[in-house]
Amino acid sequence: MQIRNFSIIAHIDHGKSTLADRLLQQTHAVSDREAKEQLLDSMDLERERGITIKASAVTVEFEHNGERYMLNFIDTPGHVDFGYEVSRALKACEGALLIVDASQGVEAQTVVNTYLAVEQDLEIIPVLNKIDLPAARPEEIAEEVEQVLGLSAEDCIAVSAKTGAGIGELLEAICERLPGPRAATTDKTRALIFDAVYDDYRGVVLYVRVFDGSLRVGDKIRMMQMGRTFHVTELGKYTPKPTKVQGVGVGETCYLIAAIKNLGEVRVGDTITIDHDPADEPLEGYEPPRQMVFCDFYPATSSEKKSAGFEEMRDAIGKLALNDSSFTFQAVHSDALGFGFRCGFLGLLHMDIIQERLEREFGLELVQTAPTVSYRAVVRGKGGVHEEIEVHNPADLPDMGSVIEIREPVCKVEIMLPKENIGDIIKLCIDRRGIFKGQMFVSEGREMLTFEMPLAELIYDFYDKLKGMTSGYGTMDYEVVEFRAEDLVKVDILINGEPVEALSLITHRDKAEQRGRKLLIKLRRQIDRHQFEIPLQAVIGGKIIARETIKGYRKDVTAKCYGGDMTRKRKLLEKQKKGKQRMKSVGSVNIPQEAFMAVLDTGE
Repeated sequence: MQIRNFSIIAHIDHGKSTLADRLLQQTHAVSDREAKEQLLDSMDLERERGITIKASAVTVEFEHNGERYMLNFIDTPGHVDFGYEVSRALKACEGALLIVDASQGVEAQTVVNTYLAVEQDLEIIPVLNKIDLPAARPEEIAEEVEQVLGLSAEDCIAVSAKTGAGIGELLEAICERLPGPRAATTDKTRALIFDAVYDDYRGVVLYVRVFDGSLRVGDKIRMMQMGRTFHVTELGKYTPKPTKVQGVGVGETCYLIAAIKNLGEVRVGDTITIDHDPADEPLEGYEPPRQMVFCDFYPATSSEKKSAGFEEMRDAIGKLALNDSSFTFQAVHSDALGFGFRCGFLGLLHMDIIQERLEREFGLELVQTAPTVSYRAVVRGKGGVHEEIEVHNPADLPDMGSVIEIREPVCKVEIMLPKENIGDIIKLCIDRRGIFKGQMFVSEGREMLTFEMPLAELIYDFYDKLKGMTSGYGTMDYEVVEFRAEDLVKVDILINGEPVEALSLITHRDKAEQRGRKLLIKLRRQIDRHQFEIPLQAVIGGKIIARETIKGYRKDVTAKCYGGDMTRKRKLLEKQKKGKQRMKSVGSVNIPQEAFMAVLDTGE
């Protein structure tokens, strides 16, 4: 039997999961009665949002020209935040189906995924999907694919995943045009772990691709990187129902269960070999994912339940981390919000998904701080030696006297957009400290702009503004290219002369005053008036850059003095003033939690 391993890659919403459903139906892996939309998206969130979050691997059989073919394919996510899932899936394949929407054309993420596939040396079949739409332009889009991606227009296969048109032709092309697995280079077993999920009943389930040798139930396996050994208790394939098998050979993918208790004992990208006859060297693995966006989660409960809320949250985050190894977490404490966790994510959508899963699957109520990016600070060490430290939270930044420079992550941003919006978007990018790098013709009405821009300027509302300005037609993709030294400062917020750590922020010096003032105005609206006047100040080092004042309540002490000498009134007013001053020195300001929430609101 011949084997073909391939991934399905595309921009968001170009029809990858629907095409996967159709392939399953056409190869009779699922009956028409069992077929439903997004069959491989098992998470409720995936089905609701209509996006794929976890890549899923499936094996089907197909007969072509009298020969049997085993097709192993992986449906991957399209969103930029899950690009790590895509790169892992491509490592386990020899080919890729690049899906392009026949009405939308080549989008930003299409370009990125194509480059990922080319870097892995994969054979690419371009597929034009959604040809059943009235707005479909398959001939034009095929030329666009040739111009932008360098893949021949004649190689494009036009299909409709919705109606099933062209799927038979696509299956034949997969058998004919995609290469089989590479021949084994050693007789010793080597299998790559390309994904792992946690199951409450069976422990860790590994998804593996065998490159050399074979695996059988009962084998004692060793993880080459981690050095741990396990006994294989079950091997199987998703067809798409789990189907147990006794053994797998070169080029096959399967799931593997070996009574592994937690995900910490496994590393995705590790090589599995047989313990008594190990391979000499492991397969090339993956770079670990780099978290780029950080935010804090705190339990949103009353103070007496705070400790209970924190314990529940710790359990929930621990369980979620078993299923998603690409986010990190550590416990933190804030004077304002109590104990919580500082979590690191691959991007904003990733953060949104984790937050929603915590609230839904574990019934938590969360308070979430505004997202920040990680900075690197170069500080003077002992003996004049400079050292670089990573700063995930403005409060962790050391004293500015010892900081030589602060470096921020800078992204390469590629934006695909209609021609008529170019001026607006260039202005938007330059306002966000973007540096123009290039412009490329895509098709008659569309262009691609390339900018370099700080990640901190991207993560707030850049994507929303881009979508708004281009009536939803603009798409973007970004990748962090370097950490660059900029004129960044830490802005502290003082309330009644006391610094509040939870509200400090790192920003560019040019924008410090504007952001500080915005923050103070929000605070002024949220904090109740007290008996005394409360000054709110934004400070850089010792210099005050903005101030707002919350006026104190005043009793009219002169009400009973009708007529008479002015000195009597003045005496009473002076007495009141002294009392207010004493109250200000000993009184404390009550800051409601809503005030923190208003300031930390991500729409800032």
